[in-house]
Amino acid sequence: MPPARMNLRILLPFRIFADRSGVARIVAETRQGSYGLLPHRLDCVAALVPGILVYEFDAPGEQYVAVDQGVLVKSGAEVLISVRHAIAGTDLGRLRAAVEQQFLNIDQHERSVRAVVARLEAGFLRRFASYQRAR
Repeated sequence: MPPARMNLRILLPFRIFADRSGVARIVAETRQGSYGLLPHRLDCVAALVPGILVYEFDAPGEQYVAVDQGVLVKSGAEVLISVRHAIAGTDLGRLRAAVEQQFLNIDQHERSVRAVVARLEAGFLRRFASYQRAR
């Protein structure tokens, strides 16, 4: 009888990032620390924090995925992980560099979005104040 395995699916808001079968173990980061999953573990739900997700499947070696905050749900042999961003890699050094670059780009984009929203809010407040004075 072959050993029990899990099916892992990593979901992003706009696509399926990974869909793997034959996963032997998964290690994810939560606020309470590392959280390990084996095929016979009881069903569970866990809130994930940004970190490195490690999983091992039929192919030799561990696979690494840098993930943003999200949710992990294990139901039977199915493990669903839903996160906002994910980057895969086999070399932790390269993965770290890719994560730093990706998060720097996200940070710059978020700053520009915040600046646009601040300008919109300021314009709205100016118009609202002039409307109040005109009454």
